[in-house]
Amino acid sequence: MFLAPYFSKQNQSICVSAQQASDFAKKIAQDFNPIHDVGAKRFCVPGDLLFALVLTQYGLSQNMKFSFAGMVGDGVELQFPEQVGADFSICDSRDKVYLNVSRQGDVSRCDAQTAAFIQQYVAFSGHNFIDILIPLMEQHQVMINPERPLVIYESMSFDLITLDFVDVRLSLVGQALTIAGKRGDVTLHFELHCGERLVGTGMKTLVMSGLRPYDPVFAAKMCATYEGRKTEF
Repeated sequence: MFLAPYFSKQNQSICVSAQQASDFAKKIAQDFNPIHDVGAKRFCVPGDLLFALVLTQYGLSQNMKFSFAGMVGDGVELQFPEQVGADFSICDSRDKVYLNVSRQGDVSRCDAQTAAFIQQYVAFSGHNFIDILIPLMEQHQVMINPERPLVIYESMSFDLITLDFVDVRLSLVGQALTIAGKRGDVTLHFELHCGERLVGTGMKTLVMSGLRPYDPVFAAKMCATYEGRKTEF
């Protein structure tokens, strides 16, 4: 499985080092958020890597929802139970919950299908900041703190019409930003296609905090910094 370089496993415990998390973010997801950098003050393992590890461990179910409950730090020992039911949580060795998962329907254990699904989703996810969030901020005339641009991954879910596919393509079909004071809730709707055939739909939610009036100069600098990190890598 292509995820092998990005985690370490012993029995049912999985650990992700800061370096492994940073490599996954940049090499697989093309995500250059500084919170995934080795040594970052508020470092956390990408939520998309946790999502990918769940699919790798338990298979791709037709209907799944992932709700993030905490930020995973460097080398946290996560427990992936050998057997799980329709609802389960990923916790550390002290039972602190980091991710809640719900699943229903048929389950696929095809490695090629799971890998294609993961790669398409994390590629989409990695482009959220520049391609989706910045235009939303401009549209609503608000922005996050350019000095500490923090966006929290809250949840994602998908409903597959069928598991009869291998290659899949994900496309954004709708986005919305709801503002409450200094908090912004972002909802992204997407579709999954195999060729011309619709095979599923999904939704992702993000939280932007510390909102302030939109400033085009600072927004441009924030984009340039992000793109510069990508170019340097």
